[in-house]
Amino acid sequence: MAFQVDNNRKMVSEINVTPLVDVMLVLLVIFMITAPMLAEGVEVNLPYAADAETIDIDEDLLIVTMKKDGQVFLGETRLPTDRVKEILSNNPRLKREKLLYLHADQDLPYRQIVQIMATLKAAGAESINLVTDPVDQSN
Repeated sequence: MAFQVDNNRKMVSEINVTPLVDVMLVLLVIFMITAPMLAEGVEVNLPYAADAETIDIDEDLLIVTMKKDGQVFLGETRLPTDRVKEILSNNPRLKREKLLYLHADQDLPYRQIVQIMATLKAAGAESINLVTDPVDQSN
């Protein structure tokens, strides 16, 4: 703050907003860089599907991810494999929407994918959408 005293001994205060604007611009740049990274979630090697329907990943989706080693995640939060049904059945959003998106690593055995889908159905998901990669990564 800058203070000036005139001849009549009145104090005039002026707020210098330049540093505030500088800080806000830096924060804006930081958020612009990190926001796309936050939408990624847990990294898995998705299977390729050329004619699959595309969804906007920026939407606020309820995504369950199963990695190659069998770890299960809700968003980026790791779920204990023995409590997946219990945790998801208490999820208020799943109770309301009854819709899940499943990211499953392409190297998972079919048996494990079927098991996690059965668990998700038992937890209350009426619709389970399998997420695939629209671009063939093998080429």
